[in-house]
Amino acid sequence: MPLKKIRPNVYDISSNDWNRKVFDQLIPLPNGTSYNSYIVKGSEKTALIDSVYLPMQNELLQKLDDAGYQVDYIVSNHAEQDHSGSINEILKKYPNAKVLTNPKCKEFLYELNLTSPDKIIEVKDREIISLGDKTLEFIFTPWVHWPDTMVTYLKEDKILFTGDFFGSHLATDNMFVKDEKETYCAAKRYYAEIMMPFRVQIRKNLAKIENLDAEIYAPSHGSKYQNPKFIFDAYSDWTSDNVKNEVVIPYISMYDSTTKMVEYLTKKLEDKEITVKSFDLSTADTGELAMALVDAATLILGTSMVVSSAHPKAIYAASLVNIIKPKIKYISAIGSYGWAAPLVPKMVEQIKSLIPSIKAEFIEPYFAKGHPKECDFISLDKMANEIIEKHKNLFYL
Repeated sequence: MPLKKIRPNVYDISSNDWNRKVFDQLIPLPNGTSYNSYIVKGSEKTALIDSVYLPMQNELLQKLDDAGYQVDYIVSNHAEQDHSGSINEILKKYPNAKVLTNPKCKEFLYELNLTSPDKIIEVKDREIISLGDKTLEFIFTPWVHWPDTMVTYLKEDKILFTGDFFGSHLATDNMFVKDEKETYCAAKRYYAEIMMPFRVQIRKNLAKIENLDAEIYAPSHGSKYQNPKFIFDAYSDWTSDNVKNEVVIPYISMYDSTTKMVEYLTKKLEDKEITVKSFDLSTADTGELAMALVDAATLILGTSMVVSSAHPKAIYAASLVNIIKPKIKYISAIGSYGWAAPLVPKMVEQIKSLIPSIKAEFIEPYFAKGHPKECDFISLDKMANEIIEKHKNLFYL
């Protein structure tokens, strides 16, 4: 099978994982994913840029056979096993090859894969390695999204191999982006679920690559970008401090009382032209919820009380929010309880304790006893008006 040529003597030998539905046993994959690997053939040396997830290694080894090149270097941009899992088998196939990576990644390759340190050559930030008529420059980009991450720039062909930077979980036969709208959604989901906790660090790393004269971004997941500005600008927006006039309401309701409160509050906010995105946690795709949180100004958690606690699905949602660290400005909670009125303050403190990494202003929550009544809707009016005023001040409406 012929190799997919990106530029002369630069080939895409990626593997699609069409049937994978969950990543890290956590992240839904509605469109599968890919593990991207590349061959760069210089006049003197040949480099393999990243490897693939262990279950796909036989496909990669077959493509290397088809290429017919002797691999001299294996560049590891990131030690996570979906990119490094097959390195040891490649080293068996090419016993004279050496792995090129940074010191932190070298440490992780041993810890995660037992890759022999003797097979690894450490590179420095901005170091250049010659392949003859092609040169590779290594640029350290820590915390995109691990401390070991780096990117590799092929100077002559103006290709930036970005590792997980700019990736998207998207299995596709399209080597290059064909549908920017589809790719934008997949890349935003990927950013929300994986990259958003490191928003500030990623913004700093964007500055490190901004002035490279790259014409192609080649990430480790998803299609390649022939229009790098498209995804660079998206990341610049997502990692900025800017939020949108949006409220996100993940909620769970045992007997529809919390649902009725969410519906009422949603209408009040939408009447003032605030976009509301609600997610029923009994069926919601957590990836969709994470995507909504990339831009939202306000988060309201809706929950029924279970004994003296927030509902377990609400607890999960709060824990997710704490992990992904969205740039929300305001946060609150609403919901319904049964007999345990004296325990409501305890539940509120529980919710607060679940989100210590969120520095947003906490708006006074409101919980109704049983089915919401007129007095409860009046209290929701008060909450809605407070949110509306805060959004006015934020967006100069």
